[in-house]
Amino acid sequence: MISLKSLQSPQKKPMVATFVGQGGIGKTSLAASFPACVWIPIENPGQTLEGREDIAMFPLVKNPFMDMMQIFDALLQEDHKFKTVVIDSITQLNTLFEKYVMDSDPKKPASINTALGGYGAGYKAVANLHGWVRLRCEELVEKKNMNVIFLAHADTETVSLPDQEPFQRYTIRMNDKSVSHYSDNVDIVGFIKLGMFVTGEDKKRAMSDGTRIITCYPTPSHISKNRFGIEKDIVFKKNENPFKEII
Repeated sequence: MISLKSLQSPQKKPMVATFVGQGGIGKTSLAASFPACVWIPIENPGQTLEGREDIAMFPLVKNPFMDMMQIFDALLQEDHKFKTVVIDSITQLNTLFEKYVMDSDPKKPASINTALGGYGAGYKAVANLHGWVRLRCEELVEKKNMNVIFLAHADTETVSLPDQEPFQRYTIRMNDKSVSHYSDNVDIVGFIKLGMFVTGEDKKRAMSDGTRIITCYPTPSHISKNRFGIEKDIVFKKNENPFKEII
């Protein structure tokens, strides 16, 4: 029974974050800077993690449902000292989920658009699988006190609002029905990009010194937000966690 006696002060919880960006921008390096990481590789992380003895890695996920179920069960039921789980990447996981849904359809559709009879049914089924992943990740937060980091590749979308002209922004490369699982109920959605400046007499030549910038406050140009009151861009330096003060 819920009563006023059940009221309590808000408690600090592990971080759940989604980091979005183009390939090679530093998503893997950022995730690897979180404490005591265990990696769920949906795609090959490349050379970024080579030689990192402080990173533990599950086998590459091939069957998106069975493999992920066994991984979650292992993390939840077995004793371990991991403090962070990294899913790399949710966009590749989305690709595997779409194939999983299409393969489960006896009519063997040519695309996810026509799967399960069409009219968005295939996308809804994929979104439900992403919802299942989020629920299992919440179990890791609540029962194992683990940070959860989702890595995602970026794509562009056109946003049409009732009181503004349509505009384009960066988002996660998957259907909107699935994106919400990694953008709505998370502590941070951080967009990683190169610090840019313009040069030349016409001020039209874009240049960069290689600095990585993380934006995690709302902006029209890309999907981003946070629950920690961060209102400025963060410079991400290799092997340094820019969120160490809040995790």
